Amino acid sequence: MFQISSSLVVRQYPGRDVVFLLDGSDGTRTGFSAMRDFVQRVVETLSVDDNKDRVSVVQYSRDPAAQFFLNTYMTKGQILDAVRGLRHKGGRPLNTGAALQYLRDNVFTASAGSRQPEGVPQVLILLSGGRSFDNVDAPADALKQMGVLIFAIGSRGSDIRELQKVSNDPSYALSVSEFTDLPSVQQQLQASVEAVVIDVTPESPTVLVVRQYPGRDVVFLLDGSDGTRTGFPAMRDFVQRVVETLSVDDNKDRVSVVQYSRDPAAQFFLNTYMTKGQILDAVRGLRHKGGRPLNTGAALQYLRDNVFTASAGSRLPEGVPQVLILLSGGRSFDNVDAPADALKQMGVLIFAIGSRGSDIRELQKVSNDPSYALSVSEFTDLPSVQQQLQASVEAVVIDVTPESPTVLVVRQYPGRDVVFLLDGSDGTRTGFPAMRDFVQRVVETLSVDDNKDRVSVVQYSRDPAAQFFLNTYMTKGQILDAVRGLRHKGGRPLNTGAALQYLRDNVFTASAGSRQPEGVPQVLILLSGGRSFDNVDAPADALKQMGVLIFAIGSRGSDIRELQKVSNDPSYALSVSEFTDLPSVQQQLQASVEAVVIDVTPESPTVLVVRQYPGRDVVFLLDGSDGTRTGFPAMRDFVQRVVETLSVDDNKDRVSVVQYSRDPAAQFFLNTYMTKGQILDAVRGLRHKGGRPLNTGAALQYLRDNVFTASAGSRQPEGVPQVLILLSGGRSFDNVDAPADALKQMGVLIFAIGSRGSDIRELQKVSNDPSYALSVSEFTDLPSVQQQLQASVEAVVIDVTPESPTVLGMFSSMFST
Repeated sequence: MFQISSSLVVRQYPGRDVVFLLDGSDGTRTGFSAMRDFVQRVVETLSVDDNKDRVSVVQYSRDPAAQFFLNTYMTKGQILDAVRGLRHKGGRPLNTGAALQYLRDNVFTASAGSRQPEGVPQVLILLSGGRSFDNVDAPADALKQMGVLIFAIGSRGSDIRELQKVSNDPSYALSVSEFTDLPSVQQQLQASVEAVVIDVTPESPTVLVVRQYPGRDVVFLLDGSDGTRTGFPAMRDFVQRVVETLSVDDNKDRVSVVQYSRDPAAQFFLNTYMTKGQILDAVRGLRHKGGRPLNTGAALQYLRDNVFTASAGSRLPEGVPQVLILLSGGRSFDNVDAPADALKQMGVLIFAIGSRGSDIRELQKVSNDPSYALSVSEFTDLPSVQQQLQASVEAVVIDVTPESPTVLVVRQYPGRDVVFLLDGSDGTRTGFPAMRDFVQRVVETLSVDDNKDRVSVVQYSRDPAAQFFLNTYMTKGQILDAVRGLRHKGGRPLNTGAALQYLRDNVFTASAGSRQPEGVPQVLILLSGGRSFDNVDAPADALKQMGVLIFAIGSRGSDIRELQKVSNDPSYALSVSEFTDLPSVQQQLQASVEAVVIDVTPESPTVLVVRQYPGRDVVFLLDGSDGTRTGFPAMRDFVQRVVETLSVDDNKDRVSVVQYSRDPAAQFFLNTYMTKGQILDAVRGLRHKGGRPLNTGAALQYLRDNVFTASAGSRQPEGVPQVLILLSGGRSFDNVDAPADALKQMGVLIFAIGSRGSDIRELQKVSNDPSYALSVSEFTDLPSVQQQLQASVEAVVIDVTPESPTVLGMFSSMFST
């Protein structure tokens, strides 16, 4: 076996020189205080005190005026004091061009503190409330040629196209209605700035890398049938917003729009308009087509024959990615399979967004991948999925090399053998139709017809019964017909252990169609509605030793701990209230299954690897002050849900809970309880402490001195990651800086979740990274951030040493809902 050395990996960067250029003209008088607050919040997140980051602020209207330079202040406290003291400049007109030129000549210079000659990234953040009176093109280009990365945020009075021209990339130009809405884009700005990837190697200088792409041909196919009359303006607005982010004016991106109902009608082709302004004017002028029925199949065929063609402006022969975005509000009257497949075979990447009236399975079939089919309740909710769509579209990875043509890379996998084990006992009689529908939906997403994926279904109660084996049916149609014909088995008791043993002996075998000897991944999906009457441990372990990856979904009557034991990882055990809620976890299941990364090389066999981790020591610090009395039960429930997902019983994970107000009080230490059952019992028994004031600083110090210690069960000396999750409902009465820093220096990874009464900036200071500080309106909303917390905690990366074989694997998640 390979060795694993546990280490905590945190991305390092050599610092940044960050300049804020603030519109101080007469038009921003009322919004200036919000701009000032925004600068303050961003500065709070920077690493100034160790001379990594430097900050300058320039304000401008007719003329620019430096408030302070990059070398004026060397501590965060000094910078924040200076920012708080900023006064609105006033004046007119707004000369953004002159201000940009001023920055080039007077601010991004060595004498003013710029470290650009040393290779430190140069970042400009422009906040502008109006259109520039002078020209911005030449001075903006001069800054970019120097290597300055420009981000711009405008308000209602700004010209978004001007800001996009100023920025390095159109996606770096953000917009808010009023400057008081700046907090809503701070996270997006931060994500964009962090896309400045720093490549640091011992032998070479720092390199600033900006992703380039050769452009895309983007076609929007809009449902203009009678059913979308009220939603059409929202669809039109959505297209407009997406177009705003594209690079049209330099001929990178091209756009076409087609509307359809009974018949399709091109509104304009990929070569009709060559500027963003023309395209936006055309989109604003779109009128709803009307008509019925909805023939999506005919519309897709029309695109293949008339739009994704060289004569209509498609650059597919030149290797430019072809992207189709379908917005559909209903189920198609005609068949979509053949025309969708024809487009995919041409290399078109298809994304689909539906509304309440759409058939999600149809949209998944049309799309290249089921995850490319999104859904909203009403088309007015389209903004809520725009970011998700953008993330998916950016998965079109472009490999550009000087000698070779552009290559479109799509992840391939060698197929999977998927077995469904369904609880058919008396207890699931009412839920069985929902289980059957779930199997059907999952099968819809598999690649059966090209013999990549194979499927088997087994139903069980007292005894198991194979409904069909992995080699019974070789087409998706046959499998779906068989699934639709499933009838509930009935019987009692529920012997899950015997069913798992049956799978090992009779289903995951070569004679039953399993391709395990050929290295094809073996996947088991168990749906169980109750606790097993017999023991599941030995047969589950036997399947895992064979290399079977087990996922389990239970309902209200199931034992979640039993399902976690059956699964390869506790996060692979999901739960729903009723089986009718299975659609709510389908995406989560799919994401987990897709984390089985297959490493295929021509010379070596396929290797299936599950990433292991040495465990974590997890400490919860709970605000038990008077202010959280009503929210405390929700905090307790949150802790319980997180603990449910941990691997405690095999001594991988350990848990401690501390509650605090004026003084901290340990509820139990990391070595108090060694089983998950004991911990859950202790958590359920937690009572609100009460008291005031809230001394978060003292509580953090207490953790350092009394909890993250070997005597209290911490395994930090053995290299086990130390994780602190703070839930706080108010601002600390004492200072948090020194004790938080002391924990970080020990290697503790700190995450914080606050509520309406908390100080988000304080929580960001406490956390290792500002993105590790989350916020909810009320603690009853904690479930809404559990997934986000999980993503952050997964940044605790386990380093696999060079002496071990190279493996690609699945990250064993700590949390899952």
